[in-house]
Amino acid sequence: MDDNQIVNGRIEIYDTTLRDGTQGESINFSVADKCRIAEQLDSLGVDFIEGGWPGSNPRDVAFFEEIRRLKLKHARIAAFGATRRKGLTCESDKNIRSLIEADRPVVTVFGKSWELHVTEALRMSLEENLDIIADTVKYLSRNVDVVVYDAEHFFDGYRSNPEYAMDTLKAAASSGASRIVLCDTNGGSLPQAVESVTRIVADLIKIPLGIHCHNDGELAVANTLAAVAGGAIHVQGTINGYGERCGNANLCSVIPNLELKLGCRAIGHERLKKLRQTAHSVSEIANLALNPSAAFVGDSAFAHKGGVHVSAVERNPLTYEHIPPETVGNRRRVLVSDLSGRSNLLAKARELDMELEDEQRILEEIKRLEYDGFEFEAAEASFELLVHKLRNQPEPYFELIAFRAIDEHRGASMPMSEATVKIKVGGRIEHSAASGTGPVNALDQALRRALGQFYPSLAEVRLVDYRVRVINSSLSGTASLVRVLITSSDGRTKWGTVGVSANIVEASWRGLVDSVEYKLMKDGILPIAESTDDMQRANRRS
Repeated sequence: MDDNQIVNGRIEIYDTTLRDGTQGESINFSVADKCRIAEQLDSLGVDFIEGGWPGSNPRDVAFFEEIRRLKLKHARIAAFGATRRKGLTCESDKNIRSLIEADRPVVTVFGKSWELHVTEALRMSLEENLDIIADTVKYLSRNVDVVVYDAEHFFDGYRSNPEYAMDTLKAAASSGASRIVLCDTNGGSLPQAVESVTRIVADLIKIPLGIHCHNDGELAVANTLAAVAGGAIHVQGTINGYGERCGNANLCSVIPNLELKLGCRAIGHERLKKLRQTAHSVSEIANLALNPSAAFVGDSAFAHKGGVHVSAVERNPLTYEHIPPETVGNRRRVLVSDLSGRSNLLAKARELDMELEDEQRILEEIKRLEYDGFEFEAAEASFELLVHKLRNQPEPYFELIAFRAIDEHRGASMPMSEATVKIKVGGRIEHSAASGTGPVNALDQALRRALGQFYPSLAEVRLVDYRVRVINSSLSGTASLVRVLITSSDGRTKWGTVGVSANIVEASWRGLVDSVEYKLMKDGILPIAESTDDMQRANRRS
């Protein structure tokens, strides 16, 4: 595809997670993190990956060195920077030189389109700003294959002085820019304005247009789609909408809307199936929990809770799903709660490949537990374990005799936590102790240490997430009920369990017990039976 000719219906995807996304609060990618994400984005099929600003910090310089060693199959890496500084030539401006030294085929450079920024922030004349834009783009276009010009604050500038805002675009276009990108930098524009202005620009500027939107008005995705309707064929955004203030346009929403709703070709339907996996992978690298309600890719995006909804979806998914979840790599989930009906329970049983006999009894028990504060929507392992126990009445894997968790504070040093667990397995009594970074961590280690000799596969289990929710703080203060949600993993799968109590350690214990019992149940391991010798020894001790 020629860089100045876009195939009809094709939309370029330009990802700026590694640059604009890192300006979001709590996001701090290492060089290794950025390389891992770049590989994920390349696999997803984005066209451009903005790697960072090589003139601004050593980390981005290191990234552009490291990225040369990766063999990306599709995406091109872009270096990002600003137009040259006032009073300097491009040759003497170290930031411009760093863009060339990054040795990437694409350079994206931003310039000012809003006269307010020209006169107040840069403190230069309007004409001087036009000269700087033209000079910078001309210099870069002689040294790299593709120059993307980001017209910063374009929509604000157009509202203030449309003639001057257009002059800035013309300065870049006439100097060799490959793409002109209209930026809603403050994120305050409305879709109708974005579409109409983009359409006007498209009639006057015959270079492929792009759009770059921020989400301060919760409209970044809508504004991006509006710009495409107005003639933009190059779309910028970030995975999961990461970015400064309220974030950038979320590519995890933009891309499927382009592909499935507007009939545009962006990454293709096959790669679209990788969208959810990419969103979750990037969120894990960022160490930020992905919003369960995130459109298309969130765990709740295709989750059904109301009995009427579940019954209808079972007959025809179109009743409550705007697309098949598999098209974006997601799946349908049926939630079982106190709002559930029989259809929820049956659908959930089918999902888990379980046979139900006494459906009403199980449903009543679930509703009773949820009335007491339990929640099974994020604790499907606890739900499956509950149904298994109600249906089969199995022997327990172990019997708790006692546990104790202690926090010891010594002056200004970090507190030390210790836990002891005394359990009975198959007639044998086992006593174990462990220390940890907190009482729950210590209790988790002590429990698995006590069970390890009986059930060796528990050595694979790790607690990967732990959340506490106060249920009725307004009624009981510090004595209120708490709900603990635990996510565990054995390196292959993850599962969620729940515990509820007025005592946070007791609630955590219940969630931990469900976690290890679920692991043993799914592995097909049977409880260890009490032998005759064990019973005789127990009788003598009593």
